[in-house]
Amino acid sequence: MIPPFFGQWESAERIGDILAGTLRAADDPLWPRSGAAGAADYERWADHLCGVACLRMALAARGISPPRAFDLARELTRRGGYVVRPDGGIRGLIYAPAVGWLREVPGLAADVRVDVPVEDIPAMVHGGGLFVASVHPWIRRGVGEPPSLGGHLVLVFGEQDGVLRFHNPSGDTAASQADARLAVAQFGRFYAGRGIVLPG
Repeated sequence: MIPPFFGQWESAERIGDILAGTLRAADDPLWPRSGAAGAADYERWADHLCGVACLRMALAARGISPPRAFDLARELTRRGGYVVRPDGGIRGLIYAPAVGWLREVPGLAADVRVDVPVEDIPAMVHGGGLFVASVHPWIRRGVGEPPSLGGHLVLVFGEQDGVLRFHNPSGDTAASQADARLAVAQFGRFYAGRGIVLPG
């Protein structure tokens, strides 16, 4: 079963424009449904909510109605899952507090995983498992050598014939958002070897 898709911006079809700079996030017409305090709040935070989007997708995959993006972000911030620095910068998603929330509130089994080879991901998602994987944002193109690994999160939900299937909350086209697909080795070029696993 393919989990429902949520982007880290509410208007999935406008993510490409937002990333290209031709549309300000504050001008996303659907921002009110995010639960943000206002358009400026939405613009400031949405760029950091790939993890929230992945958690919302994981909840929906388990048949749980997910909270609004900013309601979840505020709850995770209260628990240390996001840290607002003195200069206004935002750090997160921090895995351990997010896992604590998953276990306590929706009551889902979840664990932080580090030093996980890309070759181990198919086994983790076999039989309904989910893996919130740390990758470089360039995974939306699936080509090129990224300057670093990590910095973005995607939800891996399946594997078929050596190809990983995943949802990318910052995909800039329909094909790079829901049920995006990359060969395991190709995925590994962007993958940082860590994430959150929700066993099947």
